[in-house]
Amino acid sequence: MEKVERLISIIMILLKKEVVSTREFAQLFNVSKRTILRDMETLSLSNIPIYSVNGINGGYGIMEEYKFDKRLLSSSDLENILTALGGLEQILISEEVEVTIKKIEAMVSPLSPKGSIHLSFYDWKGRSEIRQTLKICQESILKKRLVSFDYLDKNGVETNRIVEPYQLHFSETSWYLKGFCLHRMRYRTFKLSRIDNLEMNEKTFNPRDFLFEQEQEASYQLQLVAIKALISPSIKDQFIERYGRKSIENYSSEFFLATIHVPQNSIGFQFLASFGTNLLIVEPKTYVEDFRNYLNKMIENYS
Repeated sequence: MEKVERLISIIMILLKKEVVSTREFAQLFNVSKRTILRDMETLSLSNIPIYSVNGINGGYGIMEEYKFDKRLLSSSDLENILTALGGLEQILISEEVEVTIKKIEAMVSPLSPKGSIHLSFYDWKGRSEIRQTLKICQESILKKRLVSFDYLDKNGVETNRIVEPYQLHFSETSWYLKGFCLHRMRYRTFKLSRIDNLEMNEKTFNPRDFLFEQEQEASYQLQLVAIKALISPSIKDQFIERYGRKSIENYSSEFFLATIHVPQNSIGFQFLASFGTNLLIVEPKTYVEDFRNYLNKMIENYS
């Protein structure tokens, strides 16, 4: 066990117990008492309120004011948080998340039942590769330092950007960076997988009123079109998950009729095309026509 991990474990143990002796810690981590004494000095220098108790039943404790108030969250609450974080770990891909999970694991009683819920996500290789980009963005946001990078937009146009980073955002399967682009002089959202040659600059910036921009963005509603589509039973579950049961009604022995709202652009067309022959749009006719044109252009690529 590395020193950092041992220090975190010591804090977690002291948060749960009143006083723990040097001998107990030494046996638990398989190190010398002198090592534990040095660990306690390190924690004290890090402003962790450790105190020592002399005598036969002596040892080390942590001040009550620093301890977690167990009245706020029950053991069940902590288990639910641990389950959620554990399941989302592949998505969050952050070292801070790993530390948080270890902390909560130490707070959950070993006697508590575990494993009643298991979450699993696609083990995409790209998620681990994007870790460094995510880390630089996080550090830049905290230090209020500009970032520069090459950006390839959805049309294949590459530009160099200098951005004031404000927020990392995860949506469905992708990470995004929200910030103020000095190239466009506007707030922009950048998909991390489209970013290359990311660097954190030495130059700092004074944050703009990003909260106001967020409110403006929240008030903006994407133009959606209500469409009706016949869907096969094999994809009924996907529509229930995304749009709810009320969006689907019985139509025939072979199809259900789904009423959903999607944008009338390439984003909406790509989504609908992903269902292949399991979906047939029936109205409105203008949407059907635009969707047909989109599919014809796709076919032309293979003609």
